[in-house]
Amino acid sequence: MKKLINDPKSVVDESVQGFGLAHPNLVKVNTDPLFVIRRTAPVPGKVGLLSGGGSGHEPLHAGYVGIGMLDAAVPGAVFTSPTPDQILPATLAVSSGAGVVHIVKNYTGDVLNFEMAAELAEAEGVQVRTVLVNDDVAVEDSLYTAGRRGVGGTVLVEKIAGAAAERGDDLDAVTEIGRRVNANVRTMGVALAACTVPHAGVPSFELADSEVEIGIGIHGEPGRHRIAMESADSITERLLEPVLADLQLRSGEKVLLFVNGMGGTPLSELYIVYRHAAAILDEAGMIIERSLVGNYITALEMQGCSISVLRLDDELTALWDAPVNTAALRWGI
Repeated sequence: MKKLINDPKSVVDESVQGFGLAHPNLVKVNTDPLFVIRRTAPVPGKVGLLSGGGSGHEPLHAGYVGIGMLDAAVPGAVFTSPTPDQILPATLAVSSGAGVVHIVKNYTGDVLNFEMAAELAEAEGVQVRTVLVNDDVAVEDSLYTAGRRGVGGTVLVEKIAGAAAERGDDLDAVTEIGRRVNANVRTMGVALAACTVPHAGVPSFELADSEVEIGIGIHGEPGRHRIAMESADSITERLLEPVLADLQLRSGEKVLLFVNGMGGTPLSELYIVYRHAAAILDEAGMIIERSLVGNYITALEMQGCSISVLRLDDELTALWDAPVNTAALRWGI
């Protein structure tokens, strides 16, 4: 294993420290317990927006702390949920009296720990709502989840719900927007090669040079099936078909098309995938109103990608276009 680290046990702490030093105009880092918070938080009268999860998915979640997205992000150890002892103080720190929304990916540890933190925050007088993200169509159940996993759609939920909070929507309205995004986005991923968790020192799963895993999770969880390597166009079709089938899109509907890299895939290859995905949507009569291509929710250095499609309406499009200023997403400011 060759990685630019000092000690596997200090990877998350040192990475988050570096992130804070690199973006002091956007965030502050609380070191004990560890969380990243918007520099201006809590914003008076604004619903607080908080997310988090295991590290190793950068820029998710800390990269989305700032104007128009998250007020705080809580990083756990690599591929491990943050603890309630982290989530609770982060929740209290972003509370301005208007309530706090937790955006939680559907993994058992995340769900349980955020639930406990929400109960503790409620006991201290903070209203908390939860938006559960479960956009992965690859599997219904796994060892890591009860139901579908939360994957690429998380980025879209955080951006659009964040814009709703920024414009002054109340707690119930921000929650409804987040849940509406989740209900209208689906994702499917593929792995060409595994990643290596620093403290493990070996790849998280084995793939032959001639194999790919269709439907992989962002921690290396198994997908729908393992197949021989195919062309980019063929793999794109395998990813997009179940996404479109599950969404039941009709000709003429408007969508956001998101091709996400898993951390080890060149941008040039992601655009090859986007090219064919866009052609498939066009042939089916869909209108691609917005797009996103790049490494936005990764799995360390895993080679592969995911495709997400979000059904848009006028309000969701306007919220996507709303100004955002974070380390990983920035426009309109």
